[in-house]
Amino acid sequence: MSRLLGTLCGSQPVARFQRSCGLFPVSEEGGCSSEPSAEGARDRGACNGAGALRSLSVTDRGFPNGVRSGRGPKGCTQKYVVKNYFYYYLFKFSAALGEEIFYITFLPFTYWNIDHSVSRRMIIVWSIVMYIGQVSKDILKWPRPLSPPVVKLEMRTVAEYGMPSTHAMAATAISFSFFIATTNQYKYPFELGLAAAFVFSTLVCLSRLYTGMHTVLDVIGGALISAVLLMLLYPAWDTIDHLLLTSPFCPLISITVPLVLCYNYPKLDYYSPTRGDTTTILGAGAGATVGFWLNNQFAAAAYAGDGFQLRLPLLSSRVVVVMLARFFVGILFVLLTRRLMKSLVLAVLGYHYKFPVTDLEARRRPEVEVPYKFITYSSVGFSATVVVPLLHQLLGLI
Repeated sequence: MSRLLGTLCGSQPVARFQRSCGLFPVSEEGGCSSEPSAEGARDRGACNGAGALRSLSVTDRGFPNGVRSGRGPKGCTQKYVVKNYFYYYLFKFSAALGEEIFYITFLPFTYWNIDHSVSRRMIIVWSIVMYIGQVSKDILKWPRPLSPPVVKLEMRTVAEYGMPSTHAMAATAISFSFFIATTNQYKYPFELGLAAAFVFSTLVCLSRLYTGMHTVLDVIGGALISAVLLMLLYPAWDTIDHLLLTSPFCPLISITVPLVLCYNYPKLDYYSPTRGDTTTILGAGAGATVGFWLNNQFAAAAYAGDGFQLRLPLLSSRVVVVMLARFFVGILFVLLTRRLMKSLVLAVLGYHYKFPVTDLEARRRPEVEVPYKFITYSSVGFSATVVVPLLHQLLGLI
């Protein structure tokens, strides 16, 4: 068992998976390296996991013969060859399903167009699962795969630790909570929903191997932790939902508990984006939760989409137009809110703590980063659940 675990947490299985999908590093001699080298990993193991102590960026520039380049820490440049573009774009897209762009579009879309109760359950599960996953990374402090032999296609999260994969956790939590919450309410084949949830989570999990960001054990651990948390939370769903909607203490608890968790986040010896990402998630969840409570207190009108039945034929053209209109109006307002609050909160914090808004190091300080992220994204969550529905009602989209 110890040998198996040692293999699963190593870099070699990740490198072999990348090679089998047509992703190869370019060797120092300029050729394509087909076999992962353990010696190369030890001798040239830069661009690796917890060893990256500053923010990084990836650039994909055009190179002949499908060669691309990813820039790592301290000037490390790793070129790679893509021989199978189907897998390349499939897993790049799948990786995006675990990023902010997906959360900020899919979760509000569910609230505006499908079902309020389904959206509430997903947001609560997502917030809890992601907080546990992010904190676990900085407690366990397991490094990410070595590069080389692994090709790293992303560099933003290189400064984070690896175990567990929060992409795997979020994908498992969102897909299966959506499936569980809708299977008894809407008319669609059980097997279809289960298969969709499995495919979604599997693609995101495999994308973390393809992009070189996690070991096999990171991904398996993330998915299993999320599954266990989902099973533990499921029996209490209705109780939690009822308390969130009716308890007079809900707004106070929804704001203070996440703030306390963010300010008491585990400290590291160097800056890692995990605290900021955690604050973003908890802030969005807090704002949305306050919005849920407020809507219930004032009996906000439900969307016509609450009666939506997923069956063939799926939707009429008119319903599709209304759903798209709701989405584009809503997402535009949410993005404008995020942009406005980012600028406003950062300006106020810069004035209070006497630093220019362009000072990246100052923005990473806990007393700046936590309120900056929390206020911004709690405003996003609140606007998505309260202000946007009012806007939809004003425009006749409800």
